[in-house]
Amino acid sequence: MTKGLEEELVRVCARLYDRRLTFSTGGNISVRDGDRVLITPSGRNKGMLKPEDIVTVDMDGNVLHGGKPSIETGFHLAVYRARPDVRSVVHCHPQHCTALAVMGSPMRTGLTPEGVVLLGDVPLVPYGTPGTQDLVRLVASYSVDHDALLMARHGALTVGRDLEEAFNRMEELEFQAHMQFLVGDADEIPLEERRRILGLP
Repeated sequence: MTKGLEEELVRVCARLYDRRLTFSTGGNISVRDGDRVLITPSGRNKGMLKPEDIVTVDMDGNVLHGGKPSIETGFHLAVYRARPDVRSVVHCHPQHCTALAVMGSPMRTGLTPEGVVLLGDVPLVPYGTPGTQDLVRLVASYSVDHDALLMARHGALTVGRDLEEAFNRMEELEFQAHMQFLVGDADEIPLEERRRILGLP
C-alpha cells in the first residue's frame, strides 16, 4: 500500500507544481497511512520528485525511511493528531493566497457556491517562524475547526480525507483568492442561501 501512496503523492506534487500552486522548493505535502506519515523531503522541487524521494516518519516524527523530511513535518503531525478524520495535508505558497496572507486580508469564500461547499470559513493564522513549535501550535489550533487556512506571510494549508480532497481544496482556495482580487468588494452570497447550499436548516 505504501508504494502506491508514494506514487500518488508524487503525482499530486507534480500537479500542484504544474498548476502553479507551489514554486521551486516551497511547500510540503503529506499523506497518513495508519501510524505512519509519508511526506515530501526538505529542500526539493515538488515538480521533480520521484517515489523513492518520499520520506516516511512515525507519529513522533522519527524517520522510518528516506532522507530528511520537510522542515514543517511538525505541523503536519499536529494536524493529524488534532483531526483523526484527516489523511492528507497540503501546504503551498500560491500567489494570490500568499498575497492575501502578506496583506493580512481576510479570505472571502462566499463569492461562489464552490467556495462555500469546499472551503467554508478560512481563518488567517497569525505569523509563526517556519519550522518552529510556535507555528506548529498555531496551525494545530486553527486546523481543529477548519479545512483550509491562510498562514500570515507564509502561504496556505488545506486538509482532506485523501490526497485528492486536499488538492481540490488548495486549487479552490487559490481560485477564490484570485476571484477576490478580480471582483473587489462585490457582495458575497447571502447567509440564508449559503445555509441552503450546505443543506442546513
